[in-house]
Amino acid sequence: MDTTAGNAPILEVRGLTKRFGGLTAVKDLSLDLRAGEIFGLIGPNGSGKSTAMKTIMGIERPTAGEVVFQGENVAGLPAHKIARKGFGMVFQHSRPLNRQTVLENIMVALLPDSLFMLFPDRALTARAEWIANRVGLGAVMERRPPTLPFADLRRLELAKAIARDPKVVLVDEPFAGLTLAEVGVFSELIRSFRDEGRAVMLVDHNVKSVAALVDRVLAMYLGEEIVTGRADEVMKNETVRRVYLGGAIETSARPETSFKDKVPLLQVENVSVHYGKAQALENVSIHVHEGEFVSVVGLNGAGKTTLFNTISGFLPYSGEIIRGGEKLRGTSPARIARSGIVQCPESRELFGEMSVRENLDLGGQHLTDEIREQQLAWLFELFPILKQRQSQMAQTLSGGEQQMLAIGRALMMQPKILILDEPTLGLAPVILELLSKALEKLRQTTPITVLLGEQNVTFALPHADRVYVLEHARIVWEGDPGRFAAEAGEGYL
Repeated sequence: MDTTAGNAPILEVRGLTKRFGGLTAVKDLSLDLRAGEIFGLIGPNGSGKSTAMKTIMGIERPTAGEVVFQGENVAGLPAHKIARKGFGMVFQHSRPLNRQTVLENIMVALLPDSLFMLFPDRALTARAEWIANRVGLGAVMERRPPTLPFADLRRLELAKAIARDPKVVLVDEPFAGLTLAEVGVFSELIRSFRDEGRAVMLVDHNVKSVAALVDRVLAMYLGEEIVTGRADEVMKNETVRRVYLGGAIETSARPETSFKDKVPLLQVENVSVHYGKAQALENVSIHVHEGEFVSVVGLNGAGKTTLFNTISGFLPYSGEIIRGGEKLRGTSPARIARSGIVQCPESRELFGEMSVRENLDLGGQHLTDEIREQQLAWLFELFPILKQRQSQMAQTLSGGEQQMLAIGRALMMQPKILILDEPTLGLAPVILELLSKALEKLRQTTPITVLLGEQNVTFALPHADRVYVLEHARIVWEGDPGRFAAEAGEGYL
């Protein structure tokens, strides 16, 4: 429902462009925001939405374009001046004053910029108390931020943002790190800002939570607008679905019963992980059979990397991780890798000033000379480009070649279980095709077990025997890829 018809926009963004050197992060973006409206800015990671938000707010200076607030172009003004005109910004990462109480943090946000009111009067305290109650912090006003749960730290950011009664509230990743119950509470809070007549703009890659909340949504990709409209219509837009899912889905799964191991090779049982106070995994259970290709799909921030880092021994967890009947708790990451669970991380972690060959030799350093040569010969068949580039420094390779080298180095360790974290991130279609063929060759000709984490469903599913969908730190669906399109594909966004 559009409750804003007839309202003149309070904020008009026209032709907003932001370049960093040769990279255009935001390109000719235009949008309107009205009082009493919640507007969502969505897009997969790297689409430019956070840069757009920061440029509107004055944290980044725009390369071109206008940001017109109540008839005045504020583009290029510093953030504190824009804030003073009537903007509130809720940042993703809270930075409270840890030695001050919750109430004192809110009072600081209320003080004039000159800070001449060193001894606050009763009216200021009363206003701060009202705001604390307004966002649900009434019971913890006298506590200090380090003692608060994660959700209360997010509430404190909301309190500081609305302290000066802004006309526009910009919220970056409002649902990051929150449980599903907390998402519901925060959604109500944000709705109440709209009901008070404020204009609210949310930036998030969690499409579902945003879609349930916003009046209108603008979907971005590679810095540009794809479409703006009502959330349900935008979600059905073919280009939006292709950007998030990757296109049409083809599958060629092997049935789970075809894998011979009585007990799965790897079992993750009710694993939970916290980063400080934020829950990154909640009672996650998955299993992988010997020789099986399993894909864990989910949007950015769902918990895929956390799951893989936990299996690799990098993070403390509750629950159990069992490999071949043995619990992995207490085993060092190095020993886990040597035992055959090898992760190729999203960040690749190559040695840039070493050659391609030296990077590969590092992966195979535990092998005898004879076996290393055999492994290299096999690898160069899988990725012929690496053979041609052997003497080149790793940092001079293209993104796609670096990805192949990272996978190649992991394969030199002769893994029994290969974990691939977002291998397609930022790669051109021609490289995706090469990676796809290499994965298919692994699947057809080797006994290697693969656990693949991906946002791009059309890359993840053709090679998968089974699929898990990870959403908001929890597994919400499991099944074969053929069923995914029918059952989970519609709800994946």
